[in-house]
Amino acid sequence: VSTQSTWGRQAREHRPQKMADDKENVMRGIKIQKLVLNICVGESGDRLTRAAKVLESLTDQKPVFSKARYTVRSFGIRRNEKIAVHVTVRGKTAEEILDKGLKVKEYELRKRNFSATGNFGFGIQEHIDLGLKYDPSTGIYGMDFFVVLTRPGSRVAERRRCQSRIGNKQKVSKADAIKWFQTKYEGLVLN
Repeated sequence: VSTQSTWGRQAREHRPQKMADDKENVMRGIKIQKLVLNICVGESGDRLTRAAKVLESLTDQKPVFSKARYTVRSFGIRRNEKIAVHVTVRGKTAEEILDKGLKVKEYELRKRNFSATGNFGFGIQEHIDLGLKYDPSTGIYGMDFFVVLTRPGSRVAERRRCQSRIGNKQKVSKADAIKWFQTKYEGLVLN
């Protein structure tokens, strides 16, 4: 018997088995990258600043004003006029606020709420449903929620040094996002 064949056989016998199936791959997990809350008032002035106060009281962050891209006479807006306010939330706060928003929607979303890139969004009619107190001087505002989902390793495509592309398997698809929503929040996805 040659030594080469015995070494080969020994190596095959002592080769570690594949990882146990019950241990999930950490790199395949999906998490919330950010949550964007947007209130579009459609005009600048007092109503817009009150909407900004609503977002600030909800998130404890300073919101950013968005400008109109072009003039629309029928809407009564001019180019570069501030018409909306939004704030980006990350981490634990994003999860808490998203949970409140989904509770208002009764954990029901439509299939069209999910984008092809694995993000999803929805809107609510009244901000007081989130647990904020009603203030007559402020009024009631509706708002849009938009959630960006990601997998670990997505920074590879965004960093400045040694930037690279992410493979299709690592990107979050529409089906992945729907499955994540159904498992994490036990949500219902309607057609």
